[in-house]
Amino acid sequence: MRKRSQPWIQRKSRFIIAAISALGAVITAYLAITAFADVSAACPTEGCDQVLSSPYAVIFGLPLALFGFLAYAAMGVFAVAPWLINPETNKSQRRTVEDWTWRFLLMGSVAMGVFSLYLMYIMVFEIQAFCLYCVASAICALALLGLTLVGQDWEDLGQVFFTGVIVAFITFVGSLALYAPIHSPTAETQTSSGYAITTTSTPDSIALARHLRESGIIMYGAFWCNFCQQQKQLFGREAADELAYIECDENGANPDPAACQAAGIRSYPSWEINGELQMGLIPLEELADLSGYTGSRDF
Repeated sequence: MRKRSQPWIQRKSRFIIAAISALGAVITAYLAITAFADVSAACPTEGCDQVLSSPYAVIFGLPLALFGFLAYAAMGVFAVAPWLINPETNKSQRRTVEDWTWRFLLMGSVAMGVFSLYLMYIMVFEIQAFCLYCVASAICALALLGLTLVGQDWEDLGQVFFTGVIVAFITFVGSLALYAPIHSPTAETQTSSGYAITTTSTPDSIALARHLRESGIIMYGAFWCNFCQQQKQLFGREAADELAYIECDENGANPDPAACQAAGIRSYPSWEINGELQMGLIPLEELADLSGYTGSRDF
């Protein structure tokens, strides 16, 4: 009896999964690096900064992209793991590794696919901005799910369906719980007027903030911007109140989006210093240098 030939997609599926995982890892690694470096990601649209600096882009105090990188790296490892075993001398062991890694690939791809769809919903309906990197990562995650489903000759489709439903449900509920604090009444109250500043200012940081305001130096930001919060935390509560700050999001407190548009603001925070825009979170020492501040610098 002639043995049925294996479809090409099943012969090449692990290689393609590894390649897509590598692409997803590169994208998320880049975003994680820019987040840790407090710099804006290179992007042809303004929406990237809005999405990547939103509260949704941080989990447990770390960039969401870092967890994305770890997920893609794990998927890549699962894809190539059987290749590390010699089929000539360890045929049964390789078969066992193939079976188990397919199960991990199934669970991982379902979880990543569901979470990516949830993030796309947030991007479109909550943040209302377009992030090219986020869309590319979501496409990679959904491609991994599709390849995992068609790239293996699953013997028990019922078990595959059951596993997929359970993982999808857990992922969806976990996603809602993960971001629940953002939608809590306390969070919404804080968000409408900016995050609460918890640090205490020093006399010198207050003096610097007053110098910046008197020098006509303006900080542009948005109430949901994580980097804007960090910038104000550097100043402290009292000093932050002294800054000349313009809210660029029309949903924030006392917004002036027209002024932001006129100034050509493309990312948050942005500082207008001597007619030039300085983008990103700036240390107080550097702000002092840029503004010509000559006072004491015990920030």
